[in-house]
Amino acid sequence: MQNCLFIGVDVALKGNQFCVMNFDQHIYFNLKFPNNPEGNDMVINKIKDIENKFFFEKIIIVMESTGMYSFHPACYLSSNEYLNKFHTEVYQINACDFDKYKKSFHDLDKEDGIDAYVLADYARVGRTKALYPFRGSQYIALQRLTRQRYHICKELIREKTYVLTNLYLSFSGLMSLDKNELPFSDLFGATSSAFLEEFVSPDQIAESSVEELINFISEKSKKHSSNLNDKVTTLNKAMRASYRLDQTAYEPINIAIACSLNTIKFYQQQLKNIDKAILNTALGLDSNTYHILLSIRGIGKVYAAGIMAEIGNIDRFSHNSKLAKYSGLYWKKNQSGEFDSQDKKSSKKSNKYLRYYLVEATASCVRQNFPFLKDYYNLKYKEVTKHQHKRALVLSARKLERLIFGLLRKNQYYKPIDSVQNSKIS
Repeated sequence: MQNCLFIGVDVALKGNQFCVMNFDQHIYFNLKFPNNPEGNDMVINKIKDIENKFFFEKIIIVMESTGMYSFHPACYLSSNEYLNKFHTEVYQINACDFDKYKKSFHDLDKEDGIDAYVLADYARVGRTKALYPFRGSQYIALQRLTRQRYHICKELIREKTYVLTNLYLSFSGLMSLDKNELPFSDLFGATSSAFLEEFVSPDQIAESSVEELINFISEKSKKHSSNLNDKVTTLNKAMRASYRLDQTAYEPINIAIACSLNTIKFYQQQLKNIDKAILNTALGLDSNTYHILLSIRGIGKVYAAGIMAEIGNIDRFSHNSKLAKYSGLYWKKNQSGEFDSQDKKSSKKSNKYLRYYLVEATASCVRQNFPFLKDYYNLKYKEVTKHQHKRALVLSARKLERLIFGLLRKNQYYKPIDSVQNSKIS
């Protein structure tokens, strides 16, 4: 560390502030350069000037992780041939960690270059020892796709939630039915969407004959629907139980419903398109990691790709607890005396994308009766009286994370206990 050069980079859209210091906190320069390849080359040339005057063997570069703004500088500096002569390590640190460290400085002036100075000092005191260096753009293509899928899923959920408010205004009786009483298996499917777009008000449905409604549902479902008479009876019953609005309100509300249904169809189609792109991209990366994840019953190809894109190289994590913290699957204790609260806050400063794919993969494993998780889920579900499903699901996701960590570190496929015992006997 004595013969090391510490560089802090305050990243911004148009320019990056570079602060270069040694172990004794001697600052060689603290200047702003354009955020482009030419600007980075200017920094490297100034480092060459330092090399001609002072001796150093290693370079540690620290920058705040600021989304895509920090990606290009990190890639450029970590792959530079000249810098690599000094075993250069580039680190992207969490914004919250940086803020906490910055608060330890009580006498800093508010001026340009302060953040870069603090980042350089962060490296100088050895705070990067527990971090994993930036390793380029190996997973960036897949990560962009899996994160876009997350974004589309969230937008799809939001649109479905929003359209339900308009559906209740027009067809309150239909929306009040229990799930097993609904005449349509999927409220946002082709048949129900066509029905909701065609019939503007409960009165319009009531005025239609049973034969007309049966023919309409049969046509839109391509004759795949069964028990049509029961469906029509349920619809008529629901319409009679619906509140009536002023006739002038139905058409605007119906336009809003149709708009939302079209948006939902668009998102669903985009989801199919991006799933295809994810599968094609995942196969071109670390296929061994991908197939290890697929060996776990319930983890499909898309979820496996999402987990792989966010974890990257498993060697980044020395213990499964570090991977759990990274994914947000850990909870702070909430105890006082003999009281132990069932409500424990999880981390909100973690990788939300990895958490999403782990939890979704867990839900899929539970649905497909994967014994390793299904039994554990049932056990945790019965332990408490509040938040049973959500609690059991995230705790099962933590168990899945431990399994994934172990398999990836050992580089082996998942084998059920029964098959392992049978192989030992044979």
